[in-house]
Amino acid sequence: MLDLSYVRGQFPAFAEPSLQGQAFFENAGGSYTCQPVIDRLFRFYHQRKVQPYAPYPAAQAGGAEMDEARTRLAGLLNIAPDELSFGPSTSQNIYVLSQAVREAMRPGEAIIVTNQDHEANSGAWRRLADHGIEVREWKVDPETGHLDPAELEPLLDESVRLVCFPHCSNVVGEINPVAEITALAHAAGAWVCVDGVSYAPHGFPDVDALGCDIYLFSAYKTYGPHQGIMAIRRELANLLPNQAHSFNGDTLYKKFTPAGPDHAQVAACAGMVDYIEALATHQGVSPREVAGLMHAHEVALMQPLLDYLGTKNSVRLLGPTDAARRAPTVAVALQRPAEGVARDLAQHGIMAGGGDFYAVRPLQAMGIDTVKGVLRLSFVHYTSPDEVDQLLAALDAVL
Repeated sequence: MLDLSYVRGQFPAFAEPSLQGQAFFENAGGSYTCQPVIDRLFRFYHQRKVQPYAPYPAAQAGGAEMDEARTRLAGLLNIAPDELSFGPSTSQNIYVLSQAVREAMRPGEAIIVTNQDHEANSGAWRRLADHGIEVREWKVDPETGHLDPAELEPLLDESVRLVCFPHCSNVVGEINPVAEITALAHAAGAWVCVDGVSYAPHGFPDVDALGCDIYLFSAYKTYGPHQGIMAIRRELANLLPNQAHSFNGDTLYKKFTPAGPDHAQVAACAGMVDYIEALATHQGVSPREVAGLMHAHEVALMQPLLDYLGTKNSVRLLGPTDAARRAPTVAVALQRPAEGVARDLAQHGIMAGGGDFYAVRPLQAMGIDTVKGVLRLSFVHYTSPDEVDQLLAALDAVL
């Protein structure tokens, strides 16, 4: 069982006076930052804020911390260090990738995207249609938002070069079977790009076990600084053209970063691994087993919320009603604008969000008024049972 007192003790936000009495349920938009990340960022700006890798001690220390972040995160994700790249955001990482893929494809070849995706893993790929590349859409079930792998198979043929889909949607929440989908795509000769932004906060994945060619997520949603993190397997990366400075093209982890990296934030990303490893040691498990502890805690907290929402005729719950099948990103469609409901919840100490969350396509596919949007209630492993009780009481008062 997850030691929640220990977990919350690693996040300064829970001791911050200005946040007392407020329960944070918009973690899908960005999580609280853990203390090791803050410590590393503070140290870098105080002691290492020089050009890294230069031949003097402060620069060598700064460069070593950037290398440490790459190496240790790659180890946690079970990939080689040079297969991990940093960028300013996942949206920008995908945009740069899409340009590389465009150069590597020929007109008439195809890619597959879904209408379950956040705009980041959809918009940039869809724009390739302007360059003669066929874009095929793998559609969700309009009632449930479910992506059925059986519906993917008819879209796959020898012209498909890439399949893009989310590990889980930022509004539907259902966890997609990445390994199964990847196997289907690979059997058809296609590469696979997985948007893990909404999944990774609930447990860093074993990218090698998933089998996908590209896996992306955001550090600021996984308890770290504002960076996008991209795993791209060497075989594919070597096939794609350089998108960076000409002198960086031969370095795999630099070739998809057009501008220079944010030195301090890259270095601070090692703090995410510090946290996971410290939690693993405290719990007596391996770092990769921490994800299971997180998931079990989240499922236990999520099921009462799903059950409660299921009793309300005034709301439409998106995604599975079984907590074990989804991430704790719970969106509901209402009969009034969701942003106003979020404001009402704030009066009860609930920090939540209302809107379309850049997920216009899945909402439209499910027949939801995107002007009204959805109320999104998202939490992670540091959320407490008392905070869920506070949320349920607030929902009772507002709904």
